Amino acid sequence: MTLHDDVVSTLSGWRPVDAAQESLRQAYLGFLAARDDVCRRECAAGHITASAVLLDADAENVLLTLHPRVGRWLQLGGHCEPGDATLADAALREAREESGIEDLVIDPAPVHLDVHPITCSLGVPTRHFDVRFVVRAPRGAQPVQSDESDDLRWWPVNSLPKGSEDLAELMEAAVPAASGR
Repeated sequence: MTLHDDVVSTLSGWRPVDAAQESLRQAYLGFLAARDDVCRRECAAGHITASAVLLDADAENVLLTLHPRVGRWLQLGGHCEPGDATLADAALREAREESGIEDLVIDPAPVHLDVHPITCSLGVPTRHFDVRFVVRAPRGAQPVQSDESDDLRWWPVNSLPKGSEDLAELMEAAVPAASGR
């Protein structure tokens, strides 16, 4: 199975909790049906990315990165790589690379979708079709900042940093999913 096949399978089996997310899911599936290169960052029309909502053991705090290019606090994540067997693998790899925490556990079902315009490594305007997963850190995990971040820290899920209000919907989806609600 290719990564493209896994993304189609993952999104085909996922049932979002609201109509807006269902609409996005259908749009993603349409884009995936139209192109076979959407999992590669070279796809200038837009490409699938994988994000990790990295929560602490009690699901009370989320690890956010101060993204150097965007200049805002964001969840961890990024582009799919040729070695990623699944979309969840890509999100987990990104979480490990950007957090420095090894013993992470991912829920293989997506929790949220988001499409956003960006000028990424291509150097031209494109879109990220971001698929977001809940990832849990072990109790007492201490993150180690990578060179992919200007800062890295835990934030209470109900008190996100100024300028990250757009992450509230993501937290509203991720925290109940992490808690099994």
